[in-house]
Amino acid sequence: MSVFTPVSEGEAAAWLKGYSVGALESLEPIAAGIENTNYYLTTAQGRYVLTLFERLPAAELPFYLGFMAHLARHGIPCPAPIADLEDNYLSRLNGKPAALVTRLSGASLERPGAAECAQLGALLARMHLAARSFSGTLENPRGPKWWRLAFRKVKELVNGKDRDLLESEIAFQARDRFPDLPRAAVHADLFRDNALFDAGRLSGVIDFYFAGVDCFLFDIAVCVNDWCLADVNADPGADRSLDETRVRALLGAYHALRPLQERERAAWPVMLRAAALRFWLSRLYDKHLPRPGQLVRVHDPEPFRDILERRAAPGAHAPWLA
Repeated sequence: MSVFTPVSEGEAAAWLKGYSVGALESLEPIAAGIENTNYYLTTAQGRYVLTLFERLPAAELPFYLGFMAHLARHGIPCPAPIADLEDNYLSRLNGKPAALVTRLSGASLERPGAAECAQLGALLARMHLAARSFSGTLENPRGPKWWRLAFRKVKELVNGKDRDLLESEIAFQARDRFPDLPRAAVHADLFRDNALFDAGRLSGVIDFYFAGVDCFLFDIAVCVNDWCLADVNADPGADRSLDETRVRALLGAYHALRPLQERERAAWPVMLRAAALRFWLSRLYDKHLPRPGQLVRVHDPEPFRDILERRAAPGAHAPWLA
């Protein structure tokens, strides 16, 4: 969502001639996230988000856009891709693959409570149920294969203690991947800043560009490790243990729509660790191997190191359904 490829209003207006969405009225860069170039784009007919894909493989892009379109058709409040006049979701702008999607109302919440976590749990269950009929087959691009690749690239750039913890956790996860858990396409990055609320109602889920096929439980664990922390502050003294009330609100609302299985309960502590490892590694990677760009924001890796250590500690508590 950082701006790596600038787009002028004239360039955007010319590009929009390939769509039937009206003339350009405004173009505003979005200065959040780290992966793609994004702009809010308003035309005479509506509000949209323009995305230029900076480093995602071209072969993966139809999966992301197809998944969003599939969910939108099934009533999930997410950005719906707009087809151009040639009936394609993808085109090119300033040398990059580009797409136009609908813009949702609302804003993210910094401190969601139990009620908001319950809304998220219910929507996540609906997304997973709808995903079962999606035919896309892209394996989670930030799954175990990527963990090993990223570790090889950063291991000489981090301190010895971090290197040992990464190596130990990757080995632990390799022993416990639970291939029989329910799975399909999942969001895999549904942090608080990727969910929008409008007047207290969860109005939408955005940013599907880390989606892939994985077990549903991993998707839930990603959410819990961000939404249900006792203290969401990023400072070094923050309490990153899990708040049981919010965890159980999220899981309970999810379970009411897609009942969680006993084998998922058994895998739950491992999945919380897997989700922490994935985001600690990706933040280390972005910190030590940065890319140039305007308005670039790199997330601090340390909070997820702390989360992983807490989830992996002997006797660590992993709240489940009440």
